[in-house]
Amino acid sequence: MGEEKWCNIPAEDVFSLFDTDINGLSNEEASIRLARDGYNEVSSKKEHGPIYRFLKQFASPLIYLLLIAAVITLFLEKYADAVVIALVVLANAIIGFIQEGKAQNALESLSKLLVPEARVLRDGVSMVVPSRELVVGDVVLLEAGDRVPADMRLFYVKNLRADESILTGESVPVEKSADTIKSGCVSYGDQKNMAFAGTLITQGQGRGIVVATANDTQIGKISEFIRESKEISTPLLRKMGRLSVILSFVIVFIAAFTFIIGFLRGYDTGEIFMASVSLAVAAIPEGLPAVITITMAIGVNRMAARNTIIRTVPAVETLGSATVICTDKTGTLTRNQMTVTQIYTAGKIYTLTGAGYSPEGDFLVDGVKVNPLEDKALVETLKAGVLCNDASFKGTNNIDGDPTEGALLVSGLKAGKFYLPRKDVVPFEPEQRFMATLHEKEDGSKVIYVKGSPEKILQMCTSQFDGHSVIPLDKENIIQIAEQMASEALRVLAMAYKNVPSDVTGIEAEDIVDLTFVGLQGMMDPPRDDVIDSINKCKNAGIRVIMITGDHLKTAYAIAKKIGIDTQGALSGNDIGAMSDEHLSVELDTVSVFARTSPEDKLRIVKLLQKKGEIVAVTGDGINDAPALKTADIGIAMGQTGTEVAKEASDMVLADDKFSSIVAAIEEGRDVYSKIQKIILWTLPTNGGQGLSVVAAVLLGMTLPLVPLQILWLNTVTAIGLGVPITMEPKERGILKRPPRSPTESILIPLIKRRIVFVSLLIVAGAYLTFFLKMGRDGDLIAARTVALNTIVFFQIFYLFNSKSMYEYVYKDLLSNKYMLLGIGVVVLLQLLITYNGALNSVFSTAPLMLIDWLTIIMISSTVFFLVEFEKYLYRKHYLS
Repeated sequence: MGEEKWCNIPAEDVFSLFDTDINGLSNEEASIRLARDGYNEVSSKKEHGPIYRFLKQFASPLIYLLLIAAVITLFLEKYADAVVIALVVLANAIIGFIQEGKAQNALESLSKLLVPEARVLRDGVSMVVPSRELVVGDVVLLEAGDRVPADMRLFYVKNLRADESILTGESVPVEKSADTIKSGCVSYGDQKNMAFAGTLITQGQGRGIVVATANDTQIGKISEFIRESKEISTPLLRKMGRLSVILSFVIVFIAAFTFIIGFLRGYDTGEIFMASVSLAVAAIPEGLPAVITITMAIGVNRMAARNTIIRTVPAVETLGSATVICTDKTGTLTRNQMTVTQIYTAGKIYTLTGAGYSPEGDFLVDGVKVNPLEDKALVETLKAGVLCNDASFKGTNNIDGDPTEGALLVSGLKAGKFYLPRKDVVPFEPEQRFMATLHEKEDGSKVIYVKGSPEKILQMCTSQFDGHSVIPLDKENIIQIAEQMASEALRVLAMAYKNVPSDVTGIEAEDIVDLTFVGLQGMMDPPRDDVIDSINKCKNAGIRVIMITGDHLKTAYAIAKKIGIDTQGALSGNDIGAMSDEHLSVELDTVSVFARTSPEDKLRIVKLLQKKGEIVAVTGDGINDAPALKTADIGIAMGQTGTEVAKEASDMVLADDKFSSIVAAIEEGRDVYSKIQKIILWTLPTNGGQGLSVVAAVLLGMTLPLVPLQILWLNTVTAIGLGVPITMEPKERGILKRPPRSPTESILIPLIKRRIVFVSLLIVAGAYLTFFLKMGRDGDLIAARTVALNTIVFFQIFYLFNSKSMYEYVYKDLLSNKYMLLGIGVVVLLQLLITYNGALNSVFSTAPLMLIDWLTIIMISSTVFFLVEFEKYLYRKHYLS
């Protein structure tokens, strides 16, 4: 029997199924069932320990390349270089381990929600037992303040309300009932006669029979979802993995080809082997993983400054590639603060400005500001909402009590302060659907104020107040107005009053008759101020926004239209459950609003979107969001209202809970990816040039222009001194106006491939040209190699300026990156040091150069800057014009 069906079964039948009654189980029977079923505990077993997660950081083709480089340098007996490469690998692993220590702790947080004790009936006697010893069939007693210890079917309630926001994400407490629901109670919000483990009783009393414990509860099922959710590789990691595999094959092939050709041409076996090893060292981009890690770490810091806390390093880039954002409604798109926006009284409809629990706002009629105190009917409507109220105002945005009553309190405060001493109260009961309070006026007379559902209040009214006098009740017109307000996704409450003699000291439910209707107040959880602009930015960025909420269908659809989410209709959890994956996948093409959803629904939607090739970001704050957060390409939890389970299942946390912060994070993510592309755009051509210089020497039967140590020096010094400053490049303009990258787009886009070939050949040609010119002048091999070494370095420096932008001309922004200028200065100083320092000359096989050598180096190496800028001109002319 699935828990979602217990709501359809009469309570007496549930007792029969579990062979018990309203007096509960016997202690003996409870012990038997405990031994049979086990303890009421949600499993929190972790999948992997810290050692596994640390070793997992090495499972990357790029890291394999680094390890290969370390082995090669060890073979060359360059121990210091091997240690440096090993440290890069270790640092990369440590950073990844710390940043990605995410949280399998989500499961432990779930278990904390199960309370340690519960009050049950055993043999008809009330007793407190450890909640872990609850069994199916137990009768549990609930009252305000209790956290529900297990899933249970309610059979008795008295004014019972439960805060189920950890499951549904909706902040308004749910009114509970013991009545059997005939059909359609699939979502949590519809299961009025069920109480779920981990939820909080906010009001009233109740009794229920336990129908599920431990992992069979809804919280337990979510735990299973989290455990079963696979760790999803990010788009960047997938692309870098493919790039690393390609590089590995290409480098190994070229090195082996070079060795075979040299061997066949009669080269000394040892010499040609060393040449092939040098080629591998030259071609392997040892610094690439480190620079990419640094780029993402900088992105982490920049996102933190914009209220986005990154929990996994690759998440920095992943959000930048998102094509779909699946977002919750309550607290993410909306304020999670109920607000009265319309009031109907005496034939007028007032619009209230302001939002949330702030008492600042105006009253408008047809767009014109009015003084609310001049309308006596409006004053009575507001007074009824404030006085017939158990909430209290603790200051701006701080309400103690029910959110609905808080909204009524704030609407009254926008007009002024209303107070009359309360003498008695008829509390709200779901069965009667109204609340009434007795108050004493200044003259000693008494008045009863009543609020409740429009249908119930109008049944009890015989007249209405028009602001001047009491007139006959126009019930049909008021019902029509209430329905119109409800169609706009407003929750509507009716207000009424009744004057009673001064000698009345108490009231009962049967006294609430012959009322005078005064008005309707319509409220909603309003959108955040910045959410409409943020949705528009997402549209401009080519990102689709989908709302997945536990709220009612009409409310969700109205909010979606109000904030600009494009959708053709909306689907409920019942609709989703009736659809096959194929049918739902088709609906996902046009429908962007899903309401009354379960965790299974949300997870299913995310998986189907991923199956369609989308990069999916999911926002959420409740336990119900955790499975989808972990399964998504990037999970985004709310920092202020989010549960610990949601945070620990996420990749990033919004410190301010604002949807606009997601847009800012998208911008930073795109900038990170743009910089990673620039790093690759610069690294691969320059490394290719170094590698090709060795291949050319072997193929042409010439002396190597560089020795292995010089090649490693090039890779290490330029990767750090020139590669790292790219990470500090200012953000390019209009980055949010570009469409998302295709998830299938290779990181080696055609432009980068062209640059690899073009710049590599240019570097090889320039290095050999200066090498032969020096040999022709002096015949000094060491000096010629020094010239070739510096030529390649200066080629990389000039090409670095080209790499500031892939498509835009850079002459206007040459000096915009001070870190790049600093890096260039450091690299030049180091080159001068190994060129002119006698001790380093012997270590690196270099020699001092003359002024003419430097002029030749600069003149030839600078050609790359002008040629690449000209190539940009041709590209823009033919492809972007």
